[in-house]
Amino acid sequence: MAKKVLVVDDEKLIVKGIRFSLEQDGMEVDCAYDGEEALQKIRSNTYDIILLDIMLPKLTGFEVCQQVREFSATPIVMLTAKGEDMDKILGLEYGADDYITKPFNILEVKARIKAIIRRTTPKDKEHRKVIESGDMRLDCESRRVYVAEREINLTAKEFELLELLSLNPGKVYSRESLLKLIWGADYPGDVRTVDVHIRRLREKIEDSPSDPRYVLTKWGVGYYFA
Repeated sequence: MAKKVLVVDDEKLIVKGIRFSLEQDGMEVDCAYDGEEALQKIRSNTYDIILLDIMLPKLTGFEVCQQVREFSATPIVMLTAKGEDMDKILGLEYGADDYITKPFNILEVKARIKAIIRRTTPKDKEHRKVIESGDMRLDCESRRVYVAEREINLTAKEFELLELLSLNPGKVYSRESLLKLIWGADYPGDVRTVDVHIRRLREKIEDSPSDPRYVLTKWGVGYYFA
């Protein structure tokens, strides 16, 4: 089945170029040109991934991302013309999974999209399993997480972090290794990305994020699952 992508940018030439290139690869592409239109389409359709510009009319990309995260875990890649680290981290704070800085190479965009879709597609049957720890249940097939029977809405990267750690309980992963394993060796960000996602993950699954019982810190080394 063709993967469905939503491209959101107010620069129509950029949208046209991305759409043409993705459709050449057999993907189905929807387009939106402002934040409100993007939200309407996301609420009405199911997408495999969303490319979301930061500087949009009506609602900014950050505002759209924040609202989407209230009801959907669809992977979001932020498109930004700015190179400041704070903008990149801010995008991740709002629940973005990745970012690409303009001007970009369309080949890089396609490679990033395919990598994220590949990582967020349910694994083959032989790898499918349910992990239970305390009152948390993680279904690797459906990519759903429950704490005390309440479903927790995780982003794609948050789920991948939790899945990796919970599949290897007690194993300590450095921030650098988590960045490489989850985001890929060619990811241009730094280890602060990992810290942001771990903090957001704890806020969602832990009763007391400051005193976690699932995702723990090995000071000076990294993170592990208890």
